[in-house]
Amino acid sequence: MCLALPARVAALLPDEMAVVDLGGVRKEISLALTPEARVGDYVIVHVGHAIGRLDTEEAERTLALFAEMAALDPTMAPAPTPAEETPR
Repeated sequence: MCLALPARVAALLPDEMAVVDLGGVRKEISLALTPEARVGDYVIVHVGHAIGRLDTEEAERTLALFAEMAALDPTMAPAPTPAEETPR
């Protein structure tokens, strides 16, 4: 099974690359399949590649559903950030 996530384009980089933001997590991805994507657009990201653009309303609905699922299932909660971890 494959999983693709909506992410907002935060910055365009040279060579058809971009930085996307997904809930505060930033990742460099390829825009080779979606060269029309611009900063502020939502794209569907699969294994480091934007595979399509997504309507803002649809992306926000999808992200809200992910947040709702995470709230219902503690095993889906994100890993703690280093500042949140208990010192050893």
